[in-house]
Amino acid sequence: MNPAKIAIIPFLLVVICMNTVVVGSGLVANSAQVRKLCGGFRFTEGPAVDAAGNVYFTDIPNNRIHTWSINGELKTFRENSGGANGLYFDKTGNLLVCEGRGRRLVSISPNGNLQVLANGFGGKRFNSLNDLWLDAQGGIYCTDPRYGGRRDDMEQDGEHVYYVSPDRRTVTRVIQDLVRPNGVIGTADGKTLYVADHGAGKTFRYNIKAPGALSDKTLLIPEGSDGMTLDEKGNIYLTTRVVAIYSPAGVFIDEIQVPERPSNVCFGGTQGKTLFITARSSLYAIEMKVKGK
Repeated sequence: MNPAKIAIIPFLLVVICMNTVVVGSGLVANSAQVRKLCGGFRFTEGPAVDAAGNVYFTDIPNNRIHTWSINGELKTFRENSGGANGLYFDKTGNLLVCEGRGRRLVSISPNGNLQVLANGFGGKRFNSLNDLWLDAQGGIYCTDPRYGGRRDDMEQDGEHVYYVSPDRRTVTRVIQDLVRPNGVIGTADGKTLYVADHGAGKTFRYNIKAPGALSDKTLLIPEGSDGMTLDEKGNIYLTTRVVAIYSPAGVFIDEIQVPERPSNVCFGGTQGKTLFITARSSLYAIEMKVKGK
């Protein structure tokens, strides 16, 4: 299939209620449980929500991007995805994609046209772009670790964090002292960036002085994460052995246990209060009292 085209392929719908243990913080909806929405994947990742509340997520080894609609329908949005990992929607409905295998950042328009936004730094290819966050100015922070595969073909001198300027003309290395950066998310006011160092088992907070300019690195949480998200109260959701929830001050306040080890999270649904969880071979969800940020 032409990688610049979008495929819509229906899958078998599976809905199963799963028991879970949730610490009582008041964030989870009353009597809510983790539900398995669909399964049969190899490694799900990168959930992102569009303006309507539909959730897009990746199945990295199977090289696909899928959608879970607000009507409970699973479809394949894109095949030959370049090993797509992290996803994020911009304000005009374009889907921004970290292509881990393609080693580039791309944008897919609503009608399926693909545009390469960045494919390297300093004349050398990225390692394997992993996760991303779009700021209010249209600039993109993205993490570039290296998982699996050969390491002798790495062109960069390490695993770093980059900023792609709003006009897409400049790529700047903004963090270069982490072991293996992975999840990244910023606050709605544009003042704070959180980066999970999965390799060191730590999550850091940075002040955003200006687009692509960070300062005041602070160890916020003494555990790392794969993907992450924020709710409207500023709480930070990390994915490790559980979905661990921390306050903006870095205080542990809750956890959500999932039948499979979670890899990433995002809020979606018609009211924005459904927490979607990618976890290895499946996609899960749980209803919350709070919305995403």
